[in-house]
Amino acid sequence: MSMSFVESSACAEAEVIPDSEPSVMQVGHQSWTADNLCVESYHEETLYYTTRWDALCPYVDVSPEMLHMAKKPFIVYAVPPESPYGVPINDKYGLVHAADPEFWTEPRRQRKFKELEKLCKDLVTTIAVIPGNHFTAEDIFALGGEHFANYYIHDQEVEGFVDYIRDLEVLVIQVHAPNGDLVLTDVSILLPERQQVYGSFCQWNRDYKNKSPGIYACLLASKWTAENGYKFYNLGPVDDYGYKALFVTDFEPIFALAMTSPDHPLALDTTSPLHTDFKPEVWNRIRRHL
Repeated sequence: MSMSFVESSACAEAEVIPDSEPSVMQVGHQSWTADNLCVESYHEETLYYTTRWDALCPYVDVSPEMLHMAKKPFIVYAVPPESPYGVPINDKYGLVHAADPEFWTEPRRQRKFKELEKLCKDLVTTIAVIPGNHFTAEDIFALGGEHFANYYIHDQEVEGFVDYIRDLEVLVIQVHAPNGDLVLTDVSILLPERQQVYGSFCQWNRDYKNKSPGIYACLLASKWTAENGYKFYNLGPVDDYGYKALFVTDFEPIFALAMTSPDHPLALDTTSPLHTDFKPEVWNRIRRHL
């Protein structure tokens, strides 16, 4: 980008989803049609389906209409913990209790944070809170396109993110080097009803790997969380990300549901998400409490 998004977003046009369109379904922060609900996912060569909010959004609500419309096999991750749908799976959200003063005074963490701040003292940070309906999919690609390509995040999932944030606010943190290089862009969703800031994605410049930009982004977001009245910074799923251990103080179960035929190739492959994330006895268990 030739200029920082946080500098130019104030003049962005709001994206409006017409309420009068009868084919548009809505639940929670989500809207969809039969055509855009499902995103093709693959395990090796085996096709299955997830939702368009899967990669970048927290707490995906479920409705009977959604389950009826979805193509199968269908997996929904991160169903809200208070929802009647879904079962706990083999992963969890890592929460940073940033509002707790003891988080900042724990000796090892305090020492690591000081080392990181010294390492990054020459960098310039810009922070903005932007209404979600100011973003288009093109804006989000400008902020995280390289990250999306590296992690195989589908274009439809970026569109799902834009849909999800349309009635929320978004925290955008950008860090520049003295020469003007963009070192990192970190994007989080503000969830005041949960007292959470949810880290959706962070794109960072590989030329500045020695600055530990991903970890520095976590520190900046955690500080913002503490300074702006939120309780937790949600780092997302943690099982595959060891660096998050420095920050995590609490864990929250992740609930999900899987709908599949027991003889589908995905169900027969013991290395597939149906086995690594779920136990077979909970496949097709829609309601949490039977």
